[in-house]
Amino acid sequence: MDAVLLVKAAIMGIVEGLTEFLPISSTGHLILAGHLLGLSGERDKVFEIAIQTGAILAVILVYWAKIRDTIVRLPSERQAQRFALNVLIAFIPAVVLGLALGKAIQAHLFTPGVVATTFVLGAFVILWAEGRRHPPVRIQEVEDMGWSDALKVGLVQCLALIPGTSRSGATIIGGMLLGLSRKAATDFSFYLAIPTLIGAGVYSLYKERAALSADDLPMFLVGLLFSFVSAWLCVRWLLRYISTHSFTPFAWYRIAFGAIVLLTSWTGWIDWTAG
Repeated sequence: MDAVLLVKAAIMGIVEGLTEFLPISSTGHLILAGHLLGLSGERDKVFEIAIQTGAILAVILVYWAKIRDTIVRLPSERQAQRFALNVLIAFIPAVVLGLALGKAIQAHLFTPGVVATTFVLGAFVILWAEGRRHPPVRIQEVEDMGWSDALKVGLVQCLALIPGTSRSGATIIGGMLLGLSRKAATDFSFYLAIPTLIGAGVYSLYKERAALSADDLPMFLVGLLFSFVSAWLCVRWLLRYISTHSFTPFAWYRIAFGAIVLLTSWTGWIDWTAG
């Protein structure tokens, strides 16, 4: 395996890990990074989805105590059963819509205008959500969520099927607007990411298995490793950050990145339809 390709895989893994759980859309950043590194083939598209698994392993590690405790208590305790059911309920809408609309979204929505628009609109939603003086908080912890709360967050997650939206941004900000505390919305977003991104990675690998070979394994492993490490650092940082800060800086970053999307598209430097 080419050493240069492994370095590129490491860079892509770092980009994935740092952007997957921040409300800034990993998809847009991976398209930009992939263009700069010359990774834009069919195999590379599968690679971008597969390395999400490394980021998810980082979440599992950070939340391992809670996950292990839930698994142990699942057969006998109602609270653990309700928590697991809530994650499942929130997971289902994205699966259904993703399978039904995935090809159409890929064909029609991966355009510079859509990506830039969702970046900017998402920024204004964040600014509006953070600008409310006294947001009504009904749910302080994820254990307090009902099935209807989980379903609403799951439906909000479906917005992330539109490129540039950000899955974490949709679920965290959406959760806050639905009455979850900042911590509860962030925690549930991370828990929901586990089945969502693992499922997307496994499905993509299976669907595009003909485009892969054993020679690609080192590249995928390097991407997974660096995605795991960078995501682990990012998640730990984000959990500390939200205790004393708002998401407003990410909104301004989204506006700036939306401008970059339009500029690079207008100049013809990046083909954003190749996402």
